[in-house]
Amino acid sequence: MGQGVIHVYSGDGHGKSSAALGKAVQAASMGKSVVIIQFLKGLADNSFIKRLEPEIKFFRFEKSDADFNLLSDAEKAEEIQNIKNGLNFAKKVLATGGCDLLILDEVLGLIDNQIISVEDLMTIINTRDEETSVIITGIQLDNELCRVADEISKIETVKYKVW
Repeated sequence: MGQGVIHVYSGDGHGKSSAALGKAVQAASMGKSVVIIQFLKGLADNSFIKRLEPEIKFFRFEKSDADFNLLSDAEKAEEIQNIKNGLNFAKKVLATGGCDLLILDEVLGLIDNQIISVEDLMTIINTRDEETSVIITGIQLDNELCRVADEISKIETVKYKVW
């Protein structure tokens, strides 16, 4: 096995999650184990990703399909607990070497929504062994995360048309 990397896909453009999924398919095609944990995606259709199991394992801990910012305070509190369960699962996967590649899709949005801090995310990332790669996605990227990332891709939409 080689040295794992921390790769970030950030920016306000479309395609960050798609780029991460492309890396997941690439890793799986080389016999590597992949875990994707998705946050804050609301109504996203994940049926295609789920068909890639068992090579790519997909998890979403949130119960609501609604946009997080549109939830009531009580619903937000429940979803925050579900999100924290997902983050604890991510930490466990990294601590046990449960995969070769872990993708934390839209995890940077958790920082934007003040659900977790940059330090919380750093603690999770620092749990990994040196062979495990981690991809994180989201819009805003903190300077501290830039310092630990091995690769950063800034996604900018120049023109976008829905399929």
